[in-house]
Amino acid sequence: MRILLWHVHGSWTTSFVQGPHTYLLPVTEPRGPDGLGRARTWDWPRSAIEVPAHELRSTPFDVVVLQRPRDAQLVVDWTGLVPGIDVPAVYVEHNTPQQDVPNTPHPAAGHPGLLVVHVTDFNDLFWDCGSTPTTVIEHGIVDPGERYTGAIAHAAVVVNDPVRRGRVTGTDLLPGFAERAPLDVFGMRVNALRHCPGFPPDRIHLHEDLPQDEMHTELARRRVYVHPIRWTSLGLSLLEAMHLGMPAVALATTEAARAVPPGAGVVSPSVAELHEAMCAFINDKELARETGAAAREAALERYGLKRFLERWDQVLAEVSS
Repeated sequence: MRILLWHVHGSWTTSFVQGPHTYLLPVTEPRGPDGLGRARTWDWPRSAIEVPAHELRSTPFDVVVLQRPRDAQLVVDWTGLVPGIDVPAVYVEHNTPQQDVPNTPHPAAGHPGLLVVHVTDFNDLFWDCGSTPTTVIEHGIVDPGERYTGAIAHAAVVVNDPVRRGRVTGTDLLPGFAERAPLDVFGMRVNALRHCPGFPPDRIHLHEDLPQDEMHTELARRRVYVHPIRWTSLGLSLLEAMHLGMPAVALATTEAARAVPPGAGVVSPSVAELHEAMCAFINDKELARETGAAAREAALERYGLKRFLERWDQVLAEVSS
């Protein structure tokens, strides 16, 4: 099957393109949000092929994967085809609703020719998709392998664009964690934190734009993974950290409580309890290692790549039939 999709969510796409299909990724000049093409910091197979946007009208494909409201119009503009009418289409919803929760209408609501694929049951519950059919395909992770050493008695956080996203990603909570243990923050545009008041440079160490494999190795050297996210769907960095064998400390918001089962870490809406849990793992390396091993086992069982790809093959076959 030839699948047209945009490089919108790097970690999710890394898993998606591991399947048995050909994946067509639009490229624009310059490479902007509508035409990033292949990833630069993730390892993608050769079956993920870049196609210049102006060539898509003459490029055959079997199904289109929409991920943003504007993707449907891009398909029309670049190919002359209407998703869900002229070509089979699904709309992958990566995000939680951001407006009048829980009454937010989904961009694909009222388009019965589409299928909305939510990445969590939480999303499926909170988005109002109206008459448009929905299903859920939970995340699958390319297993980075068990790398945990916990040799560095720091906590690790992964967050992209923390200044702009602010309270959504729990950026305001980072100084409180850093008061109790040194904090290593990884991700895109994290260096902007240097200019924020209240961020102690001696307690919060920033690591911007590392290649994924290098970031995984560095994460696994830290004692514990902290997930201070208030309102995103389900951070794939949390699942990746669990795959690495790291114990998890996470806010009990959106899907986190299901992702981190008992014994794999501590999940709570109480920031004070999370501070205490983080310190317990920092101070007890054996506890951290045992909990991290349980976290890896849980993540492999629920968020394994094989299950993810098989479920996607099933859905793509159904919408294309």
